[in-house]
Amino acid sequence: MDKLLIRGGRQLHGEVRISGAKNAALPELCAALLTDEPVTLENVPRLQDVATMLKLVRNMGVVAERGHDGSVRLDAGKLSSPEAPYELVKTMRASVLALGPLLARFGEATVSLPGGCAIGSRPVDQHIKGLQQMGAEIVVEHGYIIAKLPKGRDRLRGASITTDMVTVTGTENLLMAATLADGETVLENAAQEPEITDLAEMLVRMGARIEGQGSSRIRVQGVARLHGCTHRVVADRIEAGTFLCAVAAAGGDVVLRHARPDHLEVVLEKLRQAGASVTAVDDGIRIHSAGRLKAQSFRTTEYPGFPTDMQAQFMALNAIAEGHSQVTETIFENRFMHVNELVRLGAKIQVDGKLAVVEGVEALSGAAVMATDLRASASLVIAGLVAAGETVVDRIYHLDRGYDQMETKLRGIGAEIERIGA
Repeated sequence: MDKLLIRGGRQLHGEVRISGAKNAALPELCAALLTDEPVTLENVPRLQDVATMLKLVRNMGVVAERGHDGSVRLDAGKLSSPEAPYELVKTMRASVLALGPLLARFGEATVSLPGGCAIGSRPVDQHIKGLQQMGAEIVVEHGYIIAKLPKGRDRLRGASITTDMVTVTGTENLLMAATLADGETVLENAAQEPEITDLAEMLVRMGARIEGQGSSRIRVQGVARLHGCTHRVVADRIEAGTFLCAVAAAGGDVVLRHARPDHLEVVLEKLRQAGASVTAVDDGIRIHSAGRLKAQSFRTTEYPGFPTDMQAQFMALNAIAEGHSQVTETIFENRFMHVNELVRLGAKIQVDGKLAVVEGVEALSGAAVMATDLRASASLVIAGLVAAGETVVDRIYHLDRGYDQMETKLRGIGAEIERIGA
């Protein structure tokens, strides 16, 4: 099992390219299931989750070819098995995104209940309820969601759907299903993340009729069929935010190419309040950080608020900032698992339910730590970059699920970091 060895204390300088967004690429790979024509996705990140999704669709009979230029070409014209088995789904919750497209196009789908990071419950009941409102008959048995259309129907029907909570994957699943439904579907309380807007733009390129993406109400007029397209995956705002926190903590001056400042406004403002200089530049974001920053309190919430996927990384920054801060996590109940590992590095953090109180310290010291989930692993890398001595981060398969060659990119801007075998 690979680990990362980090020797802290080096500032970061130069330029880093931000990859395509994992959370856009995964639903967009599933969107290719909606058509029998070829679909080409550009700027697809090289991640373990992407490899798992490609393995999943290939298992269904989809031809999926990865190019050297970061593109993926998919052809679901001869899809033979509308099923996502447990063996391929257990490591990645995004596999449930195959449910809506398969049901919409083929009238049936069998999808295992998903797995993924252990950061709290991620119920799929909102997906199921929404598809049932669109006329699907669904049962959950033996760990599988088994969905089909009633006898005599060959298409889902449009419906007005209000989810009980804001759900990103739920919005994506229902959005994809609605594109081929009979009539109009209105999604109320829809998630507003940029990755959903990017998915909608891809679907429109395929011939879908969608309005309101990026707002809490999305309207979809179903069409009889969708066609192929070429679509470029939007830049990963969470990868960009992670590198911003790394530079803010370690110090230095770095330009993040392809990063979208309009997708990170709350995070950028917190970094500015902390004392970093953050500016929009042509095709990217520049951050300059010198000296110890000031701790910032924040509360995670749905987009456009402070993202839960940036909570651990910013907490690592707060751990070595000047002053006290309070971090409130409102999205997932188990998303403070990185705290004990940060404490091993010398951080002073107390957790009480959904609240973490951080007392900034002047310095961290290197130690062996263990990643518990994707974003927690990123926070440990950031802490390792500033800790005195050597830090070894174990279980970095979590990191590989969501960051494209992170250690290579960090080395390119001056970090002393390397991947080592078990």
